[in-house]
Amino acid sequence: MNFPLLLFSLFLRNLQQSLPKRTSTNATTIPFMDFTLLSLHLFSLFLLHQPLYAAAAAASTHKTTATTRFRSEHISHPTPSTGLSPTTYFEVTKPIKLPRTKPCSYLLLHHDFAYTYGKPPVLSNYTPPSDCPSQNFSKIVLQWRATSKGQQFDRIFGVWLGGVELLRSCTAEPGATGIVWTVEKDVTRYYSLLMTNQTLAVFLGNLVDKTYTGVYHVSLSIHFYPFAERNFNSRDPNWNNHDSSANSYRSGADLILPISRNLPLNDGLWFEIENSTDVGSKNFTIPQNAFRAVLEVYVSFHENDEFWYKNFPNEYIVANNLTGTPGNGPFREVVVSLDGIVVGAVWPFTVIYTGGLNPLLWSPITGIGSFDLPSYDIEVTQFLGTMLDGKTHEFAFSVTNALNVWYIDANLHVWLDKKSVKTEGRLLTHASFPPVVYLVSKFTGLNGSFLTSANRSISSIGWVKSSHGKVTTNSTQALTYSNLMVIGNDGNLQIVNQFIGFNDSVFATVPSSSIHSIQSFKRFPLYLYSNSVDQGNETYSLVTNLTLGFNEEKKSSGSGLLVSSLKNLQNAQGTILVKGNLVVSELGSTQQEYRYDGSNFCYFRNVSSSNYTILYNKVDNTCK
Repeated sequence: MNFPLLLFSLFLRNLQQSLPKRTSTNATTIPFMDFTLLSLHLFSLFLLHQPLYAAAAAASTHKTTATTRFRSEHISHPTPSTGLSPTTYFEVTKPIKLPRTKPCSYLLLHHDFAYTYGKPPVLSNYTPPSDCPSQNFSKIVLQWRATSKGQQFDRIFGVWLGGVELLRSCTAEPGATGIVWTVEKDVTRYYSLLMTNQTLAVFLGNLVDKTYTGVYHVSLSIHFYPFAERNFNSRDPNWNNHDSSANSYRSGADLILPISRNLPLNDGLWFEIENSTDVGSKNFTIPQNAFRAVLEVYVSFHENDEFWYKNFPNEYIVANNLTGTPGNGPFREVVVSLDGIVVGAVWPFTVIYTGGLNPLLWSPITGIGSFDLPSYDIEVTQFLGTMLDGKTHEFAFSVTNALNVWYIDANLHVWLDKKSVKTEGRLLTHASFPPVVYLVSKFTGLNGSFLTSANRSISSIGWVKSSHGKVTTNSTQALTYSNLMVIGNDGNLQIVNQFIGFNDSVFATVPSSSIHSIQSFKRFPLYLYSNSVDQGNETYSLVTNLTLGFNEEKKSSGSGLLVSSLKNLQNAQGTILVKGNLVVSELGSTQQEYRYDGSNFCYFRNVSSSNYTILYNKVDNTCK
């Protein structure tokens, strides 16, 4: 039995069954008898960085095979012991604030995703609601509901309407007694798109065989909530009341353009970024009466970069002659360009999917952002002067230090001046320099520490003249990053302590006064501890401890000041006890505290679980 297979047998719960053989570049360089966490880490990197998610290459210039795009083996986790009913998985988030009206609800799609890897997305014709008593809606909610039973990987999936991505998400990992989960997303910002006939596309790449039997049974619905009669005349600020330029900062866009790949495809509509020189791009044109534009970017990372925040620096890999180990260090950024000019960057939140690190950590409470991956808005109004010429322009995406593979696409939200045929604009100033990245390395052999830090700012000012007047937009991104990685005890221990600061500000003014401002201050802390502890008597424990946070403060001013604060923190602990070739016991525990405070809505939840069982759950809607 070769080295990776033997290591894998330590993780596999049902060790009575024979295991498939596989080869690895690590097999001849690290003997099993010299087992340390380094060997475990190398194996886990080899195994866990294999594709959690399917992505066919038929529509891509990069050719890969299904074998290399899927994990060949699966780290099993125990089946829930509490009865035979399916386990309900959930991501902790605030509920959508709904009006007290009866929704008009429609089933958009029902499909069983089984042999869908390397095949086209599932398509359906979408038509806007025509039989709803009201045709004016204050809230629109997309609902994904899925069940599965058996053994299966977690899969990335996407939902697009007319090429515009509405949802990026990850499936839960099923077990023998089955699972069920529901994702509800407020898609009201896509109002104008949802009022037109479009093609709906859903891609969830899955494979089913004798071992991996889980089929994902999916129902996708949409719910339209009309305005309450008493509120309709006052016009909810969410909607398309563009009597002034200030209202555009609170209303949905008039036009949403897809910056994604075109159908037909045997894959998702996202661009695949497979290395640091790879670029995904899309040509587009916008109407010449546009007066505001925002690019909404979707990002997810997989395979060799699924855990990019714990990748080793290349100098460490070379010095220790480590083969098959993902490198390029732990810093990544998504760079967004317009006609070759960098207009924004995304330093993404570290989403951990439901099979990531230790699947027991995410049962039934899933990782922050795993069921509804965050998108990132970049204000590009200040560049409209270069886009209003009626010609074709290009948005492009790349990833600094990227390894295979990142999935990226975007939606361009455009506001139109209904009182004019043509607007005009000019870019006044623009400053964007590559990030300043510092690496301080101190290591001897397999032990050492690495401090990676980076900072970047992107700023631009431009004006647009429309029927609303001459509005000057000033947009700034300020980003900071630090990652302290410690490897100790001859590779038995890895600690990652990372922090990302992601600040955005947009100020729109006319010569005499301020019209609107939007400020967002994001903080993404991450602490990861992984260790292999010798317990004696041929027994050792594999320990994973994690702290993950998504914190954001928002300030918006115009016709009044709106302030919101989100503090979302998870702590998780996982232990696997191994004796000889047998997994003796497994334990996964997660605690999460979620607190959202808004100007007119608050939500608090404190919940904890251990091995599929909810231990504590407190919910409070009181604003402090």
